Amino acid sequence: MKHVIRKNDRDRRVIEAIVRRFGPISRVDIHELTHLQLSEISRLTRQLLAEGKLLEAGRANNRMGRKQVLLAPNEKHAFVVGVGVDDENVLAAVMDLHPTMKSYVSEQTCLKSGASGLLSQVLACAAKAIEQAGVRPESLVGIGVACSGLVNNREGTLILSSTLELWKRVPLQEIFQREFGVPTLVENITRAKTVAERTLGAGAMAEDMIYVEYGRTGIGAGIVTSGKLVYGSGFAAGEFGHTHILVGGPACKCGSFGCLEATAGAAALEAKFRKAVAEGGRSQALELVDGDESKITGWTVLQAAQMGDKTCAALVEHVGNYLGLGLANLVNLFNPSTLVLDRRLSAAGSTLLEQITKIVKRQALSVSTRDLVIRFGKLGDEASVLGAGSFVLEKHFEIPGLKLPRFMIESELPPRSRAPHLERIADC
Repeated sequence: MKHVIRKNDRDRRVIEAIVRRFGPISRVDIHELTHLQLSEISRLTRQLLAEGKLLEAGRANNRMGRKQVLLAPNEKHAFVVGVGVDDENVLAAVMDLHPTMKSYVSEQTCLKSGASGLLSQVLACAAKAIEQAGVRPESLVGIGVACSGLVNNREGTLILSSTLELWKRVPLQEIFQREFGVPTLVENITRAKTVAERTLGAGAMAEDMIYVEYGRTGIGAGIVTSGKLVYGSGFAAGEFGHTHILVGGPACKCGSFGCLEATAGAAALEAKFRKAVAEGGRSQALELVDGDESKITGWTVLQAAQMGDKTCAALVEHVGNYLGLGLANLVNLFNPSTLVLDRRLSAAGSTLLEQITKIVKRQALSVSTRDLVIRFGKLGDEASVLGAGSFVLEKHFEIPGLKLPRFMIESELPPRSRAPHLERIADC
């Protein structure tokens, strides 16, 4: 929660947040929601209109009295930057407050230049997106950076990543704020995509939802319960790919054996295909890459399976069985109303979705699957930058709390003797 010292500043932020969440909305309705005095609301909204932060959006259809003027946020007044980084792509976009993308930059991730080279690439992509959007630096309200790996979002640090192994304990928040002079948030890329799919994609604002990312080298889960993301005590919640699915299974890069990722991930699917071809199997997948076997990926196998290739269809069915079992465990654990699968899996067609749905409903508790909706995601690579930007917007429009005066949060008593209710308030 943002802390503000002056009541005037707090009330302005409250009005901005209310208009963004409920607008178009009248001053009277703002009063009903906030209990601020109407005269104060009128004064502050005049300021916000003059600054271009709010717009008049017509008049209400109230039955009695003069038609009330409706207020809406000016979504073109300010902008956010979203950055997404994994072992495949570095993405950056500038978005308005909707968020709608104004510019978009995509580059293949360069891992050959070491940790500093990758950092330079990420910063350059963000700068390029800002330049292409043509926005003034002072109009940026924040930058969101979504990374593949374990992220401490309170410190803004990427702790480690099994897919970006050259990055460890990277203080991305500090680096971006120093480079661009703009408040920066850092998040795990799967959680960023979860937020994007929930608010802008297939999640349809479900209060209890799980999003499953199926990447080239990993499988992750973003878990939303009662409208809130689950992080865990060490920020490691959602490591779905490292749940054990097969006793005595293949080795995983995490050091264990039989993990879902090592058994049914895109890299495992690719490896199984190469083995089948080496043993004499024939496949249409080779036609998709002009006969160049080195270009075969898990996505190629999924696409060939949808085309009816028997070898690839058998491999995808094998992978679907393990994904279905793993997802059934997630459904039993968290009882979501909506389960969104990475859109990249849709390359295999509806057959894969039907297979996974059938397994989940057979293996999970009937009470957990009765109203469960399972669907492919709607967003592609842009999900990471949209989600990163959404985190920034949520923070920027967070309804603030008044900062407590020092005498209420500092006491001569030992820390353990402080009043519990004051300690809770001070930590908000």
